[in-house]
Amino acid sequence: MSIHTNLKFLRKKKGLTQEALAQALGISRSKLAGYELSITPPLEVLLLIADYFKVSLDVLAREDLSSYSEYKLRELLETDQFLRGRNLRILSTTVDAAGRELIEVVSQRAKASYLAGFADPEFISDLPRFSLPFLPTNKKHRVFQVDGDSMLPIPDGAWIVCEYLEDWTRLKDGERYVIVTEQDGVTFKLAYNRIKANQNLLLCSANPIYPPFEVEVTQVREVWKYRLCIS
Repeated sequence: MSIHTNLKFLRKKKGLTQEALAQALGISRSKLAGYELSITPPLEVLLLIADYFKVSLDVLAREDLSSYSEYKLRELLETDQFLRGRNLRILSTTVDAAGRELIEVVSQRAKASYLAGFADPEFISDLPRFSLPFLPTNKKHRVFQVDGDSMLPIPDGAWIVCEYLEDWTRLKDGERYVIVTEQDGVTFKLAYNRIKANQNLLLCSANPIYPPFEVEVTQVREVWKYRLCIS
C-alpha cells in the first residue's frame, strides 16, 4: 500500500506543512506524522484525505503518485477530470472467446460484496454472465437485481439492464441510475445532478415513503444508467 508515501507526496506537492494539513483534516500534527511514516489511518481519516486532495481511495492506496508524470499528476488532481473518468477509473469486465464483452449479473446476494470487489477482475469474472444481441456493442452493460420496493413499479427481485456511465457530469435529472457509493453500496434511484453547484447527487425513490438523500461525488465509485427491466 502507498498511503504513507502518497500522503507525504501530496502534502508537499500542495506546499503544506504538517501542521497546516493536520488543521485542515481536523487531526493532530503528531497523528499526521505517524500516518506519513507507517501508521495506517482509520477509514474515516482516509476518506478525509481523499476528499481533501480530490483523489479516489483506490489511487491513494494502490498507486505510487511520485512515479506519475507532471501531466498525469495534473489530471489526477483536477476533480473535473476524475468526474469525466479520463484515465483515472478502470472498469473491470469480462469477454467471450471472440473478445466480445459480456454482461455480468449482480444478484441481490452479490450486491453485498460488490462494493469491495467491483474493481477486482477476479471478483467480476466469478459473476454469472451472458450476452444480449440487441444491445449496442459500443457500450458496456451490467445487470443488477432490484432489492426492495423503493423504485415501484419496478418490483423487488426484478433484473435491470444498465449501461456504464463514464462521464458523471452527463447524468440527467430525474432518470434512473444504479449508483455505487462508499456509504450505501449498490443503490437504484432517481438521480439529480448537483455536481456543478454542490459536488453531490440527490437520490430519490419512486416510492414516496422513502425520503431522498444526498451523496458526495467523492463517495461515488460507479454510475450505471438504467436501460430496461426483466421482471
